[in-house]
Amino acid sequence: MKRYLAYSIVPLLVLLAATSTACLLSYLIALGLEDPSALRKLITRLTQILLLLSIFPAMAYLKLNKEDLGFSARPTFLKQLPQGFGIGLVTLMPVFIVLYVLGIDVVDNSQPWTVGLIAEKTILSLLLSLLIAVVEESIFRGMLLAGLKKNMPVVAAILISSAYFAALHFLDSKTEISQQNFHLSSGFILLGEAFANVLNPKNASSFLSLLAVGAFLAVLRTQVKESLGLCIGCHAGWVWQIKMNGSLFNTDYNSEYLYLVSSYNYVVGPLVTVWLSLAIISYFVYKKIRA
Repeated sequence: MKRYLAYSIVPLLVLLAATSTACLLSYLIALGLEDPSALRKLITRLTQILLLLSIFPAMAYLKLNKEDLGFSARPTFLKQLPQGFGIGLVTLMPVFIVLYVLGIDVVDNSQPWTVGLIAEKTILSLLLSLLIAVVEESIFRGMLLAGLKKNMPVVAAILISSAYFAALHFLDSKTEISQQNFHLSSGFILLGEAFANVLNPKNASSFLSLLAVGAFLAVLRTQVKESLGLCIGCHAGWVWQIKMNGSLFNTDYNSEYLYLVSSYNYVVGPLVTVWLSLAIISYFVYKKIRA
């Protein structure tokens, strides 16, 4: 148990190193730009870049190759992307249908919708969703899951990697740094607030939902050999639907069913948690019956 605990803490140490480095670099960049207000976003983006770059030394240290991370040969990988996207559509679309039927989501009639505008939003959202999916899946279902799986049981690796995945979504601060309060330690002040936000009880519902999201993707990754392309496609499909839903619909904050979603993005919440948990359980029940 102590060994597993030690391995589970290593990603936290890497995260602390990445965020601390990002704080220092972001301060220098913001200082050069003479724009303290950019500090928060700079820290976020640089942290993501540093975590992505950390994959390469981690692979060398753990003696992992790209197949261990889940990357398949290019032709297979390119086929997996649309297949995964389809999985994302099939698994999350029912949630949006329920949100619409229950009146939680209502059509935004204030926008002058045209075919061109919808097409533009669709393409831009798709590209951004794919970028987000590539970064997050390479880190969490790629390097992190592979590293943990090498040193502990698969179930433990899935839960721990999914917990890190969920937690990182709340590693954020809302404070804007003014010129008067801009100094070398400003980034670390924001970082302290960000870590405190991870432990905010108000985020519990969203955290559990994102934990289920991470677990679903991790199960997909561990059940299909070299399937990171499927995970990227599925993740992109989910993010794309969430972004398009946010563009086309508004949330009715007075709905009696609002408890089914959380304030994180008014999509993830108890409904998604239950739905994806049932999907995971159903898969293993089906697998056991077929065995």
